[in-house]
Amino acid sequence: MQSAQSISSLDVLNNVFGYSAFRGEQESIINQVISGLDALVLMPTGGGKSLCYQIPSIIRAGTGIVVSPLIALMHDQVTALRLQGVAVAFLNSSLSFQEVQEIEGQLMRGELDLLYVAPERLCQERTLNLLSQINVALFAIDEAHCVSQWGHDFRPEYIQLSILHEQFPQVPRIALTATADESTRREISLRLDLDSARLFISSFDRPNIRYRVRQKNNARAQLLQFINTEHPQDAGIVYCLSRKKVDDTAQWLEDQGIKALPYHAGLSSSVRQAHQERFLREEEVVIVATVAFGMGIDKPDVRYVAHMDLPKSLESYYQETGRAGRDGLPADAWMVYGLQDVIMLRQMLASSEAVEEIKRLEQRKLEAMLGFCEITSCRRKSLLGYFGEQQQAACGNCDNCLEPVESWEGTTEAQKALSCVFRTGQRFGVNYLIDVLRGKVTPRIEQFRHDQVSTFGIGEELSEVQWRSVFRQLMARGYLAVDMDGFGSLKLTEESRPVLRGEETIHFRKDVARTKKTGRRKKSGQPNRHFSAHSDEKIVWEALRSKRNELAHEQGVPAYIIFHDATLMEMVEFHPTTLHELGQISGVGAMKLEKYGDEFLAVLNQS
Repeated sequence: MQSAQSISSLDVLNNVFGYSAFRGEQESIINQVISGLDALVLMPTGGGKSLCYQIPSIIRAGTGIVVSPLIALMHDQVTALRLQGVAVAFLNSSLSFQEVQEIEGQLMRGELDLLYVAPERLCQERTLNLLSQINVALFAIDEAHCVSQWGHDFRPEYIQLSILHEQFPQVPRIALTATADESTRREISLRLDLDSARLFISSFDRPNIRYRVRQKNNARAQLLQFINTEHPQDAGIVYCLSRKKVDDTAQWLEDQGIKALPYHAGLSSSVRQAHQERFLREEEVVIVATVAFGMGIDKPDVRYVAHMDLPKSLESYYQETGRAGRDGLPADAWMVYGLQDVIMLRQMLASSEAVEEIKRLEQRKLEAMLGFCEITSCRRKSLLGYFGEQQQAACGNCDNCLEPVESWEGTTEAQKALSCVFRTGQRFGVNYLIDVLRGKVTPRIEQFRHDQVSTFGIGEELSEVQWRSVFRQLMARGYLAVDMDGFGSLKLTEESRPVLRGEETIHFRKDVARTKKTGRRKKSGQPNRHFSAHSDEKIVWEALRSKRNELAHEQGVPAYIIFHDATLMEMVEFHPTTLHELGQISGVGAMKLEKYGDEFLAVLNQS
């Protein structure tokens, strides 16, 4: 290990990690921690959070202790750091007693720059006693939003981490998360005793991600078309709300010739581990998962995240979509959303046993999520605005910017829909209400004599699909609520009164089947999407990928740990012919240059 006086943070960035310059506030954060001060860091996924504690751990005397909630993440980060020449280890339940003893010995002898530890192990008396006998360089608390009961991924063991400040008051702490709204930030500061920490908030913008929301219309077929058209050979994540839907969707994708694996808490830990390992180590694998999958997944070349169901909040949506395009290359956040999503989430919220304060918070979060789906202006501006970041211009890289949405004045139609809910006693679901509005005579309608109400047949001007859109948007805006009866019955809310009285004008989003192509670059396997099928660049790209896969297979590590796609892309673009030139490529540090340089140069020189 080096002393702070003998090496600079820029030296470490250049020589160890192979990058020529810091991004954003990385350098300020690193200097804050190197100087022994606390920091609370909000930085988007792919923004370079890890360097903010890895570099200070290398530079400061002692060992940096990194709190990480996931074994898979520890394994990947430790493997990657070792390939870069960093002295690093982890302590978790995957190790044998003998391995634990060996690592603890390295720790006591001061041989480690970093040690990754799970929060529950860190807070054990044995571990705390061990740390009290060594020189701790810093504590890094990754995925810090897990401390918040208001957040989207609460983990109770994180609350115990306040003990670090009590037992090691002189050791600097850095807490990091990719997403936290103001209430979550406050709770992180409170629970971790970080009131005096300097707050660093980087831009939440991920400009390489294209946000797209589609109305559901045969969701499976829509997903298949999206994958086949735009990402036929890419790694991706598909999120579903239920375990059954995960299993069914994964099997259906397999039947369509797509390498898809399910992941949810109902599978055995060995199956989950095997599927996660395949996703990390193989290319072109699609994981179909519940929200149980994803936190800490450090795979940079995920080209898309697809949502088959509506997330419960914009925090969850941002966190999940942020797993795409961590390498900075183009990626998609694609979602299909429909009326049934609104009904189901409203029912889940209404039947929740949470205290009223939390239910109100969840209600506001759901309303913000629904508003994001229905918005007709730039989605990125809306998403960033939710996190308190103002963007003046439209992004030009979301569906609403690329395919401007039409709206229509629908006050009369809104009044008809709301009146129909009232006239039928606020006891029926959408399908029944649409039948009444369209004047459809059914046995149930005759049974309840709703063919006699004033709203029967007054909505023949709209199709069933159009009426479903009207009801979806009325629910999304809070004019209608879902009853807790389990049947999806709709009720009027106080917000509906001004509409019914004619005091408020309603404009609806015009739902259209979008078939227009938006300049989307197709075919993966070529992340810059400029390669023609038989071009020289494509040949070089495939040869470099083949060499990377060969080395990854030999060493039993994911391909991206050898080099990211973005690094291979630079090799294709600049075609270095000497070790010195190869060392100038972003992501090629000194250790990797020594270890892999000759093999990749041989590929480049043969191409």
